[in-house]
Amino acid sequence: MFVAGRPNLNALVVAVILPLMAGAFTPSQKVTVRFPSSLSFSYLDSLSSPQAAATNTSHAPSSNFSSPPSTSATSITTTTSSNLIHAPLNYFSLPNLSSKGPRATFDWGTPQDWSRKLCDDGTFRAGSWYCSQGGWPSPNGKAVTEVFYVLDGHGMLGDSDGAKHYFGPGDVVIIPKGHTGRWDVNMPIHKVWAVNAHDRVEESGPVVRVRVDHSMNFARQFLMETSGKDILYGSNTGGVASASKTFYDVGPTKVGVWTCEAGSFYVASGTRQWFHVVEGVIFITDEIEGISKRCVPGDTVVLSAGWSGYVDVVEPVKKIFTVAE
Repeated sequence: MFVAGRPNLNALVVAVILPLMAGAFTPSQKVTVRFPSSLSFSYLDSLSSPQAAATNTSHAPSSNFSSPPSTSATSITTTTSSNLIHAPLNYFSLPNLSSKGPRATFDWGTPQDWSRKLCDDGTFRAGSWYCSQGGWPSPNGKAVTEVFYVLDGHGMLGDSDGAKHYFGPGDVVIIPKGHTGRWDVNMPIHKVWAVNAHDRVEESGPVVRVRVDHSMNFARQFLMETSGKDILYGSNTGGVASASKTFYDVGPTKVGVWTCEAGSFYVASGTRQWFHVVEGVIFITDEIEGISKRCVPGDTVVLSAGWSGYVDVVEPVKKIFTVAE
């Protein structure tokens, strides 16, 4: 391997070969996380193609409210829990949405809706919606407060006085109860949503306005340390570092972004909440029924009021949330 009279070449050989030989004898480091066997699927499954995800029953949603609608595109089994509902992103893939047909009124384009409801407890509902390009007026006051996270597409929501609010992928939009104005779907929109059907209009002022919080504002430098009193879990985090930002807190509806470092803590009496995972890996365990769900980016979770159990953050997590009181 060494060449006489070529010291520079020999030095190069040593520099290249020795690290490779050393690596061959370096012991591997493996982290073992112990959870129920039903959770032992690979994290890479969540990153698979839509075709593969559609046939992966280990990602099937579990429901504690009402049974999800059936679909001819994917055979999905459900697991029931009284406090926890979980759906991976493929649950809301376009082939799994049901067509609602063309919109009855519109003034441009050919807007058509597709949707799928995830749960409904009479007040708090969640699901997904897709719409093709087009625009329409919304002259009637919205009957509920809606919060949605944009998966894809671009649009604009207008207020009754003509103010315009533009949004795109990764943004969070709040349409308060009582809002009137218009919708414009500039590029086909796919979103996941939560609805709070509270009793009365909580907004003050002559105009009920849409709120948009753009994804750039979810960066760590814009969040506030909340380890001492966590925005979602109070003092239950047991010192696990968390940070958050609330960008809507009106009446019984609160919306924001929450982050947490790796760690575990117990929740004695949790709030009723919907969340969508943006980053990281987190396990939610329902203490009463012993059901755990591994949640990764793209997953949607709904927890019932008063749920108790464990939160295990495996990889630093970021989620968009709404709390319905």
